[in-house]
Amino acid sequence: MNRHLVSLLLALLLAPLPLFAGEPPPLMLANVYRNEIPLTEYRVSEKLDGMRGYWDGHQLLTRGGEVIHAPSWFTVDWPETPLDGELWISRGQFSQTVSIVRQQTPDDAAWRKLRFMAFDLPAHPGTFDERNAALQQIVARIGQPWLQQVAQFKVDNQNELQTLLQHVVKQGGEGLMLHRGSSLYRAERNDDLLKLKLFQDAEARVVAHLPGKGKYAGMLGALEVESPEGLHFRLGAGFSDAERRAPPPLGSWVSYRYNGLNEKTGIPRFARFLRVRADMNP
Repeated sequence: MNRHLVSLLLALLLAPLPLFAGEPPPLMLANVYRNEIPLTEYRVSEKLDGMRGYWDGHQLLTRGGEVIHAPSWFTVDWPETPLDGELWISRGQFSQTVSIVRQQTPDDAAWRKLRFMAFDLPAHPGTFDERNAALQQIVARIGQPWLQQVAQFKVDNQNELQTLLQHVVKQGGEGLMLHRGSSLYRAERNDDLLKLKLFQDAEARVVAHLPGKGKYAGMLGALEVESPEGLHFRLGAGFSDAERRAPPPLGSWVSYRYNGLNEKTGIPRFARFLRVRADMNP
């Protein structure tokens, strides 16, 4: 067998296979930042208020594994290796981003507003610092304005971190992400990836609609939700009147803000609705 044929067979064997439709991609998920984290071990980036996207080497997928119907020109010349990133327009444009991405027939003009902000190479065997350098080369080689690399920074202490957080939030940003430079890509929630915001937030699944009373009679009073850990609690605040008239459907996922956890029950304190998570499967 000649050398060219051997190389071709190896490339086919090592190339990542496309995921089955509806199969969630193997993503690294973030824990919440804690003050005792050694900052010198981490790189810091802005937490983009967009929609998580995963390029499996063949197609774009949501966090929940649904196929994203991007125009063919959007992913032309993208590598066969997976890319982890965020579909993003600009700060404060989450709803518009989701509206564009969820369309079954892509709107070319609308997709021209979007960028895929890549921040990791899931299949690369190296550390995050090594993956970040390799990603820079991939993005530069492709040379598309809508495929960009998320900028990473180093901070030396808490004061620098909090100053950067305040600056990002003041400019309309959501918060910060911290990625341990020496870490490998692990498809699980761990301390190698951390998120830092001015408030705490999480996701839960809608299990019931509770009727409103008084001025909310005939509308939603509260959502009963279930956390990934199986805890049930209610979200009664944070809704617009339009959202109370047409609440998130049963089985859908929503984001909520909260202020710490009840020490005895573990239930979020002062939980209030933030938005529907259209990028997570029912």
